[in-house]
Amino acid sequence: MSFSIRWKVTLGTLLAIMLGLVVAGGLAFRSIEQLELARAEEALAARTGLAALALQPLLDRSPPPLDRLQTQARELGLQANARVTVIDQDGLVLADSALSDDAIPALANHRMRPEIASALATGRGTDIRQSDTTGQRLFYLAMRVIPPGTHAISIVRLAMPLTTLESRIRDLQQALGIAFGVAFAVSVLLSFFIARGLTRPLSEIAVVARQLAGGSFERRIPAASNDEVGVLATTLNQMADQLDHDITALRRLETVRKDFVANVSHELRTPLTSIKGYVEALLDGAKDHPEEATRFLQIILKQSDRLNLILEDLLQLSQIESGRVQFRQEPVGLRSVVERTLASIKPLAEKKKHTLSVAIPPDLPPVSGDEDRLVQVLTNLLDNAVKYTPEGGAIHVTARPVREDETVELTVADTGIGIPDTDRPRVFERFYRVDKARSREMGGTGLGLAIVKHIVEGHGGQVWVERNDPSGSRFIIRLPALKDLRETAQPSRDTTA
Repeated sequence: MSFSIRWKVTLGTLLAIMLGLVVAGGLAFRSIEQLELARAEEALAARTGLAALALQPLLDRSPPPLDRLQTQARELGLQANARVTVIDQDGLVLADSALSDDAIPALANHRMRPEIASALATGRGTDIRQSDTTGQRLFYLAMRVIPPGTHAISIVRLAMPLTTLESRIRDLQQALGIAFGVAFAVSVLLSFFIARGLTRPLSEIAVVARQLAGGSFERRIPAASNDEVGVLATTLNQMADQLDHDITALRRLETVRKDFVANVSHELRTPLTSIKGYVEALLDGAKDHPEEATRFLQIILKQSDRLNLILEDLLQLSQIESGRVQFRQEPVGLRSVVERTLASIKPLAEKKKHTLSVAIPPDLPPVSGDEDRLVQVLTNLLDNAVKYTPEGGAIHVTARPVREDETVELTVADTGIGIPDTDRPRVFERFYRVDKARSREMGGTGLGLAIVKHIVEGHGGQVWVERNDPSGSRFIIRLPALKDLRETAQPSRDTTA
């Protein structure tokens, strides 16, 4: 039996597509299952870590209070939507959120459970199996907990039912199967039309050539032969691809250039304004007072150095985001960071008649970090507070030790326009603006808070924003405190500018 070239092309194309869909479908089904399990493990690991942190104060005691441990396990189980189990190093179950207090002593020894044995050996273990206790198929994740100053080992394990996960995987696989079926049906039609189009290649080439001449690069010519017509079609397609690629690259470069210029203007405005303010003060008469003039010149010198540092930060922002920039690890007193920052921010605040107040306790421990980078963090936050607080507002800088997690908390609160609840989770994204028009009017680019986030996280800390009652915003930074050092004791003070 002899087939026409149209049917040969159509059947050959359909066979290739069908084989591709079969292979892709098998790989996709497998990948979906692995991806969903990986996501579930990641979420369960985060919940287990939080549960371990919450239970550690009770596990620090010898012996741990079992009644309180059981109560805490139940509360954590409700919060994490998972079964929480606490096991000692010998495999004895100390608490289980899914069982009553009376049922726990009757539980079998868990030491040989795969996830427990792995956690004891390596610090973390996982397993998927049907629970002997509840009868459900569960995803287990166990973590080893070693309280500071002791040799006692405990295991905190969370278990999550796989019913919902397996149902979601089935739904995704079913949807993917339907999509592949639709794709194959569409491929049948496309193959037929492509085969038919082989009889009209010259007209297709003429149409596409006119479109290329007019600046439209979306259309491509079906090239299914190696003769002169096919070579011409392939050449035109390659030319269109190259032109489309070049134009896209040029647009992307233009966007990067505009963003970079905007970022530079935002980051350099604050120190330049500070320098200008102190120079004007010198010209207005401060130069006739040697001590005051010397202090002003020292501040100007520091701001000049900071300009250089900001330029380096802008050029290395991608490295900071990827973690390739190493911060200095030196004892840093936050009082010094605050004083250095206020020296540059005060002229801006005074112009808008803001009230600046500072409260730092005398027993505030130092942190380990890079003082210049931390000054940059606080400068960005205070600069935003000054910009987005109406004239005559108030800005408060406070610090306190947080004993529970051995950190130092630094807060910048203002009485400004505030941040809507829906925008608060995204303000630390690079180039994100709450109000684009107002941000451009005030010189904001959305880069400052992204730099704050990456520098704070580079110091092992956290930063977030809350609503400040009755108005404004509160930016909170927590940095790990040095345990064996304290700042030189000085009375807390409340300064006003």
